[in-house]
Amino acid sequence: MDESRPLGRILLFGIQHVLVMAATPISAIFLMSATLGLDAGLTVDLLSAAFVLSGVGSLIQSLGPWKFGPRLPFVMLPGGAPLILFLAIAEQHGLRTATGAVVLTAVFCFVVLPVFSRLLRFFPALVIGTMIVIVGVNLVKVGAVLVTGRPGTPGFAEPLNLGLGMATIGFTVVFYLLFTGILRQLAVMLGLLAGTALAAVLGAVDAGRAGGGDLVHLPQLMPFGSPEFNLLAALPLMLYSLASMAEATGQTVINAEAVGKEIDKRTDVPKTVRGDALTSLFGGFFGLPLMVTSGENIGIVRVTGVRSRFVTAAAGVVLVLIGFLAPVTRVISVIPSAVVGGTAMVVFAVITVLGIQMLGRSDLDQHTTTFICAVALALGLLPILIPGVYGHFPPNVRILLESGVAVGASVAAVLNILFHHVRPGIAARLTTARTGSHR
Repeated sequence: MDESRPLGRILLFGIQHVLVMAATPISAIFLMSATLGLDAGLTVDLLSAAFVLSGVGSLIQSLGPWKFGPRLPFVMLPGGAPLILFLAIAEQHGLRTATGAVVLTAVFCFVVLPVFSRLLRFFPALVIGTMIVIVGVNLVKVGAVLVTGRPGTPGFAEPLNLGLGMATIGFTVVFYLLFTGILRQLAVMLGLLAGTALAAVLGAVDAGRAGGGDLVHLPQLMPFGSPEFNLLAALPLMLYSLASMAEATGQTVINAEAVGKEIDKRTDVPKTVRGDALTSLFGGFFGLPLMVTSGENIGIVRVTGVRSRFVTAAAGVVLVLIGFLAPVTRVISVIPSAVVGGTAMVVFAVITVLGIQMLGRSDLDQHTTTFICAVALALGLLPILIPGVYGHFPPNVRILLESGVAVGASVAAVLNILFHHVRPGIAARLTTARTGSHR
């Protein structure tokens, strides 16, 4: 994990991480632009900022300066549930209030972190493993939607897109089967490139988008104006940040296991959360939603066997350069979403397997443990498998309930406390009381 290999090899593996996860900041910013009706210039500013902040956050988490970052191979991204919350706040209260909510939430994370770190003993392998399984299933669904499109929309499950997604997976399998050494470790990237080449042959690549424009583009500070701070408007995002801390706990543990590093949750998990909070604090001033550690790269680490944190640090440098070099950003955006989705499905499914492996070490042969896991999975997977199930609930409540990761982690943690901490304590007191009465 701490080994620094030749620069060319480190850079090559870093580019592989970038290619696999580059679709996330692109899709996040394009979704922001489409939902909020932003003009093309503002969209370019936000896309540049998303790449730069993703790179800065990856460097912080991978290199671990002072008390920020666990020195694990992490990549940071915008998107997911924080993006949906950001858009909801922006639509209700305006973009300046939404950016202010991001800044307030980042500060809130620093404030509550000492309390949260004391609660980590209530997050054993059972809770974290359940959460990682839900995260993995949710991410596989995200990758699948990139291939098929959303149900009910024009072009849903077009044969061409399905073929490109399946072909990309097939290429990855073939490369992993036939190659050895460094080429086998690059199977994910090679599969992505092969899928893109096939898409170009079939006319599914819009190469025109890669040309024109400036060579260098700098992110714009406060693109929506000065942030406005409204605690009530920021409350949903603050509440979600608690679930995000729990998710960061699981990702830190599973990442450490993937690279074979012994960690102390009470010291290393707060470093991950501080890295997330610091990057989000900067991101808020550049108009971005919360930045969070990504599960994608954990799957890549496990598939390739390349554990060095300097690889993700190199990915961070590449991301920063992409943010400043406008032509590179345009070229990456040309990769068809179906190809990216095919790659993502494989990488994300590995995360699910890691969660299952962790659950295997949680004494699932005990009925109580099995029951806790089953209830948490049922409630956590419900909003993922049945989108809109909480559609009739108030908006703020719905936002929290529709986060399957937050629900699953909360249910697993609460049931674990009730069954493994509260119930034994009550039973012990009753036994003591009965013994005393007999005497």
